[in-house]
Amino acid sequence: MPTRDEPWPQGTPCWVDCQVDDPAAARTFYSALFGWDIQDAGAGGYLMAMLDGRPAAGIGSKPDDMRQMPSVWTTYFAAERADEIAERVTKAGGQVFMPPFDVLDVGRMFVAADQTGGAFGVWEAKRHIGAGVFNQHGAYCWNELHTPGYDQAHEFYTSVFGWNYTEIGDGVNFTYSTFSLPGDKHEVGGMMDASSLGNPPYWLTWIQVDDADGTLNKATELGAKVIMGPDDSPFGRMGILQAPQGEVLGVIDPAKAVGEVPTGA
Repeated sequence: MPTRDEPWPQGTPCWVDCQVDDPAAARTFYSALFGWDIQDAGAGGYLMAMLDGRPAAGIGSKPDDMRQMPSVWTTYFAAERADEIAERVTKAGGQVFMPPFDVLDVGRMFVAADQTGGAFGVWEAKRHIGAGVFNQHGAYCWNELHTPGYDQAHEFYTSVFGWNYTEIGDGVNFTYSTFSLPGDKHEVGGMMDASSLGNPPYWLTWIQVDDADGTLNKATELGAKVIMGPDDSPFGRMGILQAPQGEVLGVIDPAKAVGEVPTGA
């Protein structure tokens, strides 16, 4: 079981959570879907999803002034100093929705949008490092940006986090790149050109599962809607669902990978 006890390197997807209208209903849905042990975190009604006693994800209520906004899953990136990253975001043409602030003694954070409009969070670890478990059933395993501003997004995140990119798509039917941290070739996330889809930009969270088909069927029984898949891919058997309150996330079984990754870009 992949686990972590130290703060994540800067620029790494380190945490995911969803903001919904009814956290109690989300608690019921996700505990049944992924087997999460969801506990009260004691801060503003925030809920912590645990796997084998380690934090895997969070569930929170939308702020009062954002009740009209759709429910979402948010990807958070690790920062050594959140205030410094906030300055980089602004300088690169992004938008910081609220200046960095302390979350009790557990961390310092802010939420922002990149130059193309994709929203994300930044987390400076203190008592809470972020995810303590990953890449196993019920834990996040991948985070990717879907954006119509593919080249702009590359430039933005390089300016903010120093990411390096590797193109893996064919550049025609599938334009996609993975990103890695400065000085490290290990891929930590991805970015897809979604200009042909007509959707607003967003960061998609992928949760690893042992059975993608079974998970999607279970999600449907619990009131979710399957909006893609299940499909075979070189990355695993996968699908995308919309939970009962509207937030979108992917599920993938990497053990069921089929075919070769498109190349040629």
